[in-house]
Amino acid sequence: MKRRNFLTAASLGAAGAALAAPAIAQSAPKIAWRLTSGFPKSLDTIYGAAEVFTKAVKEATDGNFEIQTFPAGEIVPMPEASDAVANGVVEMAHTASYYYWGKSPSFALGTAIPFGMNARGINAWYYRAGGNDLMNAFYAKQGLYSLPGGNTGAQMGGWWRKEIKSVADLAGVKMRIGGMGGKVMEALGVVAQQIPGGDIYPSLERGTIDAAEWVGPYDDEKLGLNKVAPFYYYPGFWEGGPTLNFMFNLAKWDELTPAYKAILTSAAAHANVDMLANYDAKNPAALRSLVAGGAQLRAYPDDVMVAGFAAATKLYEEISAKDADFKTIYDNQLAFRNEANLWNQVAEYTFDSFMIRNRPKG
Repeated sequence: MKRRNFLTAASLGAAGAALAAPAIAQSAPKIAWRLTSGFPKSLDTIYGAAEVFTKAVKEATDGNFEIQTFPAGEIVPMPEASDAVANGVVEMAHTASYYYWGKSPSFALGTAIPFGMNARGINAWYYRAGGNDLMNAFYAKQGLYSLPGGNTGAQMGGWWRKEIKSVADLAGVKMRIGGMGGKVMEALGVVAQQIPGGDIYPSLERGTIDAAEWVGPYDDEKLGLNKVAPFYYYPGFWEGGPTLNFMFNLAKWDELTPAYKAILTSAAAHANVDMLANYDAKNPAALRSLVAGGAQLRAYPDDVMVAGFAAATKLYEEISAKDADFKTIYDNQLAFRNEANLWNQVAEYTFDSFMIRNRPKG
């Protein structure tokens, strides 16, 4: 090769490398985001889902996409998380959509409504029945994009200072209860209070409230709720399978490359599965510990369940008559729930009931 030709080829090779490098860099740009959690760091299972998510994103991008997680209150308090994301104060949040149902009742449908679906049902609706698309059509109007980000499974019905023997015993009881469940309990006579998780124990201890629901045995024991209220009720019919939510600023989400969107979607799905598995693994031992420590387990009386179901059904009809977004999503959820429960009745319920009846005693 002549010297001139060699230099020309070498020059072109160098230029090609220079052109290729930015193309590669552009496919995996350096990004740094902040995530505000709706939960205190001490609640490792529910707060930990955000850490599972951010770790998966960092590892999948070789550290190019880093998301720093902040507990509730460090940047904004829990009730302001969705607004902080929509307004661009932070790029995303890990929270429960139903915390913001006061802005619009449709927010409740993104997490759980009383007598809604169990964890398997809501996951099937989100992933395989168009649920995520329906929710994001609503969230887009709020400047948000969302992905399922965890599930606790069916929750407990809370801690009470006094025993509940009928609906009449609910009258005037001040109860910490979030989301639309508070509205239903108000119809049964309860005075609903929305209090962040970290403030539940001192509120019960001081007598500011008479009862409180949080999640279930593992988290409830960490909060020490058994020390300030003896009666532990079940089920938490307002949260049969509550979905936690990764909420993204819609403009920031839209700026991401398709590859980054795919990575965040996969990381969220991983966190969603991991949280439920974590609770299912930890709740049995925590329940045994609570009972050994004196907690008195009680099932809600049947008349409380029946009255709650009737109140919830009436509430949904009233909201649907006034709110088109809610009606669209709720009607879809209701139809899917009824079909899911048909299948559950045939196989899952029959199998589970048999296995529970035949569980070794002790």
